[in-house]
Amino acid sequence: MAAEESKDHSLWEKLNQARKAKAASGGYAGYGSPAFGQQSVNGELVDNPAEQQIIELIRRHHKSGKSLPQIAAWLNQQGYTTKRGHQWQPVSVKRVLDRLHGKMQRISGMGED
Repeated sequence: MAAEESKDHSLWEKLNQARKAKAASGGYAGYGSPAFGQQSVNGELVDNPAEQQIIELIRRHHKSGKSLPQIAAWLNQQGYTTKRGHQWQPVSVKRVLDRLHGKMQRISGMGED
């Protein structure tokens, strides 16, 4: 039993290291769906043009002084949806803006060694 657990741990470490290496080289490591504005094509992250246009709208509205709830309401009124087809929420708008400004969300289990 202990040997099997050690084997599982070793495999987990190898997978984790490979994902980190791929992410460091700009590849998509496969944790959930890509962030809004990007898509995976042949294992590489590339811009999603339609989502990039929505990001630009969010940026413009935020720069003009609109609040997160106002931006979310406007996006919903215009018929824009999130990557998963849901209505926009203020927190969803905030996440897009945080990515634009280089604030990265901590991914559980992906802490530095």
